Amino acid sequence: LAANKAARGNDFQWCFSQVKGAIDEDVAEADIISTVEFNYSGELLATGDKGGRVVIFQHEQESKNRPQLRGEYNVYSTFQSHEPEFDYLKSLEIEEKINKIRWLPQQNSAHFLLSTNDKTIKLWKISERDKRAEGYNLKDEEGRLRDPFRISSLRVPVLMPMDLMVEASPRRIFANAHTYHINSISVNSDHETYLSADDLRINLWHLEITDRSFNIVDIKPANMEELTEVITAAECHPHQCNVFVYSSSKGTIRLCDMRAAALCDRHSKFFEEPEDPSSRSFFSEIISSISDVKFSHSGRYMMTRDYLSVKVWDLNMENRPVETYQVHEYLRSKLCSLYENDCIFDKFECCWNGSDSAIMTGSYNNFFRMFDRNTRRDITLEASRESSKPRATLKPRKVSTGGKRKKDEISVDSLDFNKKILHTAWHPKENVIAVAATNNLYIFQDKIN
Repeated sequence: LAANKAARGNDFQWCFSQVKGAIDEDVAEADIISTVEFNYSGELLATGDKGGRVVIFQHEQESKNRPQLRGEYNVYSTFQSHEPEFDYLKSLEIEEKINKIRWLPQQNSAHFLLSTNDKTIKLWKISERDKRAEGYNLKDEEGRLRDPFRISSLRVPVLMPMDLMVEASPRRIFANAHTYHINSISVNSDHETYLSADDLRINLWHLEITDRSFNIVDIKPANMEELTEVITAAECHPHQCNVFVYSSSKGTIRLCDMRAAALCDRHSKFFEEPEDPSSRSFFSEIISSISDVKFSHSGRYMMTRDYLSVKVWDLNMENRPVETYQVHEYLRSKLCSLYENDCIFDKFECCWNGSDSAIMTGSYNNFFRMFDRNTRRDITLEASRESSKPRATLKPRKVSTGGKRKKDEISVDSLDFNKKILHTAWHPKENVIAVAATNNLYIFQDKIN
């Protein structure tokens, strides 16, 4: 029994906690979640959607009466971050869809976050008000102006308690700096600057200055017909404010040092895994495109996600990754149909747990994958309403690739490619994960026995 328990101790044991969002079969396009992000403490969880809205959930404290119920996330604030716009010069509609949200470290009682659509980045302040001033001299209780000649005595306004209000206000708007669509924003470790990346350029901003940014990477060729690759993601190093990385559609990652030159067109390090000539196919270039890059919390490693795999790189070794995890290798034989239905261009994100010992990324059929870096074990779980009973343990899912299908397995031909987990987030300190499945946000936590 002890041996069995020890063997099982390394498994991921997750259980259902909550699901947010409507159950309707036909989902409105505007309700589809497009980004998910915990703040630095994990107390707040933000989601952005295709309708330009940001919804923030706050972690409620555990109740003393029911200790088995760990704190839940409840809606804290909802606001419209971006509206649809029209670029009259280029005759282009600019979608309101939120591409990325990034929290700033908390400095006072208010919270700040950056949100971006394709063109405009906004800095939002989320603050609480539970008192209001009463007893003005020039206004009455209803807010109407009083006749100054009828005021016979001077009153000192006082602060009175009121129902808690959470206000979201845009403090800065960073616009007109990107010709192409913004795919990444990343707050620097100096907490004063951040970078934003589009298909061909990366800009460095100061959080206080909205009318100018510094262009630090520009890969646009003089003749656009010579264009061979685009920037797909970029991120600042978690501890060294001069270092950042960006990934490309050719499956390479460049690490740049801003101390070396003002324009970082020359990289300091170039990470690329040589391709195996025997596995080369028509789709090789498409599936090698990197959709996400994330530094580990320690800053020693970085993780990249391409279409079929997740790779972990040691920043000290450029010629190959130190770990490679296959996410859905069974799709390699399906690339032709995935190309025809455009799924091959889906951009899956990936994330680290708080101690960098495990990683998570999404797949199709509302499956998501977890990999334990220490034990090299992996698991496939499903975000579905079927297993959404409180405290219900998530059962591992398996996909059969042919031959005889076992009872619990699902055939690769019956996977639903319209249900996909592109966006996931892991609590920075606890085993709590948030998984976006179309218009629903699932929250899972580790099982407490």
